[in-house]
Amino acid sequence: MKVGLFVTCLVDLVRPNIGFATLKLLEDAGCEVVFPSAQTCCGQPGYNSGAREISQQLGRKLLSEFKDCDYVVAPSGSCSGQVKIHYVQDLFRDAPDRAEFEKLSAKWFELSDFLVNVLRVESVPSKYSGSVTYHDSCAGLREIGIKQQPRQLLAKTGCTLTEMNDAEKCCGFGGTFSIKLGDISTRMADNKCVNIALTGADAMVGGDLGCILNIEGRLRRQGDMKTKVYHFAEVLAGMTNSAK
Repeated sequence: MKVGLFVTCLVDLVRPNIGFATLKLLEDAGCEVVFPSAQTCCGQPGYNSGAREISQQLGRKLLSEFKDCDYVVAPSGSCSGQVKIHYVQDLFRDAPDRAEFEKLSAKWFELSDFLVNVLRVESVPSKYSGSVTYHDSCAGLREIGIKQQPRQLLAKTGCTLTEMNDAEKCCGFGGTFSIKLGDISTRMADNKCVNIALTGADAMVGGDLGCILNIEGRLRRQGDMKTKVYHFAEVLAGMTNSAK
């Protein structure tokens, strides 16, 4: 099984440990992982800002890089939603190569969904003895139904999962939303931090790096240097000590 790894531009530039953790999880599950070294972005920032032509260029570049893979996996619900939903339903809806993007959409999976529903993994490489709470990212949850999959995988590490209040509410990142409406975004992040603290968990875990950076940044600005913040791939792969 040839599995393309789309690491996402944010992971590549800011927290590559998530990419290495994803690679470990896929290889441990028996996948032949393909990583096109020239990959960049799925085009989501441009798409959200109205720069459709640039987003289309990046989408076609991505298609050319991964079209020969059996599956494509990304450690991101938002990038996966962009490819699986917005490419087909909007960005390339009337394009002559729409059929190629439909094929890409069908074989594209967010990481936890792929591990649970395609590979049906029975175990994960690492144990985690701490307590965690989980934040549901908007795009992953509402666009492609990522909810129970990461929780099922975290349970296999032996960790204690304590659900926070309003786990499904936005953290305020929302891509360019946090730039355009900074005050509202900050209040939303503050609310999320309060709910995390109320759980008493050692760590907050998420599935999208944008949310992770937003929440961690707000926690630290509030003086919370204790609560750890991880992508679930880092926890599953036993790579939390390398997380920055």
